[in-house]
Amino acid sequence: MDNENCTGDMWKHMFILQKELGKRLGVCPETFSNAERITWVLNYTRALQQEVAELIDSLPWKWWAKYQKFDLQNARVEVVDLLHFLLAIAQALGMSSEDVYNAFLKKNAVNHARQDSGYESKNAEDSRHI
Repeated sequence: MDNENCTGDMWKHMFILQKELGKRLGVCPETFSNAERITWVLNYTRALQQEVAELIDSLPWKWWAKYQKFDLQNARVEVVDLLHFLLAIAQALGMSSEDVYNAFLKKNAVNHARQDSGYESKNAEDSRHI
């Protein structure tokens, strides 16, 4: 199996595991109404913000405090927590692992094109195809 297929399998496996966790918690995105979808995207986004704060707290960000240390192990755990909520958001929006992967490839190409052009102005139209 080549590296690209292996990576795709891992990505797909993470989506499956996240879906199973959601079901265990009583969350089933496949049955969401639009109102439920909005509620869960907001729930997950708020949780994501908290995980970002926890990641920041793993770093010595208080320039005035000398007692702080860099907690690499906890920072890595927080990144994984962020990924859990990102996957949950994607699922709440009805996205599969393939959808996210394909959108990532397209957005990555847009980001490179923006850098190639100097990215001197915002153009929301360049992402409409994603």
